[in-house]
Amino acid sequence: MVLVLAGCQLSDKNLVVVHTEMGDMKIKLYDETPGHRDNFLKLTQEGYFDSLMFHRVIKEFMIQGGDPDSKTAKPGDMLGMGGPGYTLPAEIDYPHYFHKKGVIAAAREGDQVNPEKKSSGSQFYIVQGKKYTDEELDQIEAKMNDMTKQQVFYAMLPEYQDTLRAVQQSGDKNAMMALQQTIMARVEKEAADKPKYEIPADLREVYKTEGGVPFLDSNYTVFGEVVEGLDVIDKIADVEIDKNNRPVTDVRMKIELAK
Repeated sequence: MVLVLAGCQLSDKNLVVVHTEMGDMKIKLYDETPGHRDNFLKLTQEGYFDSLMFHRVIKEFMIQGGDPDSKTAKPGDMLGMGGPGYTLPAEIDYPHYFHKKGVIAAAREGDQVNPEKKSSGSQFYIVQGKKYTDEELDQIEAKMNDMTKQQVFYAMLPEYQDTLRAVQQSGDKNAMMALQQTIMARVEKEAADKPKYEIPADLREVYKTEGGVPFLDSNYTVFGEVVEGLDVIDKIADVEIDKNNRPVTDVRMKIELAK
């Protein structure tokens, strides 16, 4: 059985193979993220990814590719801004799918310009990550909960800007301290009303035994995973990189539907 999307036949097996000089990775795309699945399969059939680079590589984190500008990039060119001219609505299915080693997820712009967490139309990353201890996972939970407070603070800041400016201009230090205390008390209260970030026990076990990148969870769309060729991720992640995390020697890809 096949289904047709925009004139392309898409295999219902949802399997693609990423060919590189360092080996091949077979990837299973998830049915639970149909928008990302179908888009990736469509681009694959069009040959969109062929000769593109893994242009951003960070050891114990991830390998990123899918920027069309990388096809003809010269050494030293900055990459990471290219795409097909569209974004995809987020399909975040956490904790069902999370950032364990080997998953493929969609890159995206940051929350400040992209609060809906829309995905790049073509750029993706494959997680290498690392193994964590319980103590390290506890620290990540604490940092994520602190980030919630930061988000609450920046969300309410605009309504206090005029008052803050007036108090600053007055030079009244006591008034400034009182205003800061008022704002922070409200931040604490509103943040306490939001769900507390906790890594589920079963995910903790995976992060301790298989590894991954837990601090990305619930913020990016995970839409598949490597089912063969996990060692290729390690090989690519181990290459020499420049100051912009671009491999010194180009690591190019060719992606096709699995036969």
